[in-house]
Amino acid sequence: MAGTQTAQLRPDYRLFPVDVTRVQRLGPSFVRITFSAECLRGFGAGGDDQRIKLVLPQPGRTVADFPDGPDWYQRWLAQPDEIRPTLRTYTVRAFRPSPSGPAELDVDFVLHGTTDGHGGPASNWAATARPGQQIGLLGPDRPGCGRPWGCEWAPPESASHLVLAGDETAVPAVAAIVENLPRCARGVVCLEVPEEMDRQDWAVPAGVDVRWFARCTGAPHGKLLEEGVAAALAELQPRCSPGSAELDDIDVDTEALWEVPAEDTAPSRLYGWLAGEAGVIKRLRRMLVSDYGIPKQSVAFMGYWREGRS
Repeated sequence: MAGTQTAQLRPDYRLFPVDVTRVQRLGPSFVRITFSAECLRGFGAGGDDQRIKLVLPQPGRTVADFPDGPDWYQRWLAQPDEIRPTLRTYTVRAFRPSPSGPAELDVDFVLHGTTDGHGGPASNWAATARPGQQIGLLGPDRPGCGRPWGCEWAPPESASHLVLAGDETAVPAVAAIVENLPRCARGVVCLEVPEEMDRQDWAVPAGVDVRWFARCTGAPHGKLLEEGVAAALAELQPRCSPGSAELDDIDVDTEALWEVPAEDTAPSRLYGWLAGEAGVIKRLRRMLVSDYGIPKQSVAFMGYWREGRS
């Protein structure tokens, strides 16, 4: 019976046609786009780092091309290239429900390579987005929590210190997480961004130290982040003997780098949450587990993207 109840509680994913209502530049590399629609009143908010999919129509077409319904994925795959809308995964920065009238949802975009024409479909769209444009959001159709809602942030209550690290692609998720931490939370947040002016100010607990690292000096992607995480770990935990913890090797060019421990299996006082470029995140995970002895069951790691690939 419990399994049946769980299955019934899982959300279905539905299309929410939405209008762009505001576009706010947050820094050289970030833009916040606010979407609004009456139908968003039925959006199923699930957690701090909630993922959704953007549905971007092909040029000259509309979001009506998206095949909504339980079998949307198979029907979407079967569409011709010139009709099939582009799907990209993003994090909900904020959701503002409304008991009457349109609800609002914010998504923060990183403007990867948009100035030289080498950005991806979503970042290129965001760079020129204007109020009044319509796209689609694919998300859960009922409130809830946990992974069925696209939410991975679930540290155990036993974790007394948190270590969060990511590049610019992780900034929106990290922002939503740290702004909703309990006031007693303690930990270090390390974030690498392209420019000094990409730093953001958030309301965080007094015991949480947010550290920004800007690549404006020409540092390779991930170098400053790795150095920053190493410094933070050295403050929180002594290094362990080399090779004291074995990790399965993951080929980030052929395999998905994505693993989140179950809520009741994290045995350490430290809990790590890592997200960003897959090669960098793989090295950070090895640092936490192999160099500092944090049990791998206490480290969530997510390769959001891979350098050199769309």
